[in-house]
Amino acid sequence: MSKEYRVLLFYKYQTIENPEQFAAEHLAFAKSIGLKGRILVGTEGINGTVSGTIAQTDAYQEYVHSLPGFEDVWFKIDEADDYAHKKMFVRPRKEIVALGLEDDINPLETTGEYLNPKQFREAILDEDTIVIDTRNDYEYDLGHFKGAVRPDIRNFRELPQWMIDNREKFMEKRVVVYCTGGIRCEKLSGWLVREGFKDVGQLHGGIDTYGKDPEVRGDLWEGKMYVFDERIAVDINHVDPSIIGKDYFDGTPCERYVNCGNPFCNEQILCSKENEHKYVRGCSPECRRHPRNRYIEENHLTTEQWEERLNAIGESLDDAVTA
Repeated sequence: MSKEYRVLLFYKYQTIENPEQFAAEHLAFAKSIGLKGRILVGTEGINGTVSGTIAQTDAYQEYVHSLPGFEDVWFKIDEADDYAHKKMFVRPRKEIVALGLEDDINPLETTGEYLNPKQFREAILDEDTIVIDTRNDYEYDLGHFKGAVRPDIRNFRELPQWMIDNREKFMEKRVVVYCTGGIRCEKLSGWLVREGFKDVGQLHGGIDTYGKDPEVRGDLWEGKMYVFDERIAVDINHVDPSIIGKDYFDGTPCERYVNCGNPFCNEQILCSKENEHKYVRGCSPECRRHPRNRYIEENHLTTEQWEERLNAIGESLDDAVTA
C-alpha cells in the first residue's frame, strides 16, 4: 500500500537572472499549497528537498516544470509517513552547493563523466578505480559504498584542498565520486577535470538513484544514507543491508543520530536512546555539565537527578557551572 506523503529531492543548474525575486515567488507558491522543505536559489540554479502529500508534491512538480528553463528538472521521489520537514524555506544564495572556489565551476560547461548505477557498481569493483565520497564525515559514518575513500573533512568546502593535499595518490588513477543526489558531484568532478585529473566519473543521480535502480538494488552500499530532513537515515541496500554506524559512547552498532545537548557544541553523534539518557546527550564531560544542556531542560531534570546521572558514569557537576 502506497503512503500518503512523499519527499522530493531535486536540483537544476540553470541561469536565474533575479534569484531574490525567483525565491520570493517560489516560497509564495510552496506555502500556498502547504508544502514544506528547504530550497536554495542562486544565479546558477536551484537545489532543494521538499515534502508533502501526493497532491501537494504533484502540484509542485507541475509548477517547477512550467518555469522556463526548468521543464526537465529530475525529481527523485521517496514515499514517507508524514512531512519530512518542519517548515518551508526558500532562500537566495551565492551558491546552491557551497564549494567556495575563487574561480567557480559551471557544471554546464565542465563536469565528470556521468555513470549510471550499473556502471558505478562496476567502478566500485574495479581495483584500478578510486571511489571518493564527497559528503561530510558524519554522512560517511552512517553509510557509504564499500571501499570508498573517506576524506578527512568536516564540510564540502574543505574537499578541494584535501584533494590537492592528496593528489599524488589519485592523479594517475581513474577517480569516481558520489554524493546524495548528484549536485555536489557535478561541481567537484568538474573541478577535478579542470585540475588535470585524467579520468573522472560521477554517479549520476547520486546514492538516492542507485538505491532505487531495479538492477543493482543498492548492492555494495553499507549502512544507511544520511538525509537532511526529519528522517535522518534511509535504506539504500535492498540486497544485503548492514549496519556500520557505531555508537559514540560504547561502539555498538547504531544508526541513530542526535545533536549534543550543549547548544554551543551541537556535535552530531550516533547514539542509542539508552546512552542518550545515560550521558544526558552530552558528547563530553564539559557538555554534560553545561548549564544550557538541552537534554536537562527538555526532560526537566532537577539538579539532584542531573548529579545522579553523572555520578553513575563517574562524573559530577562542577559547582562553578551550576552556580
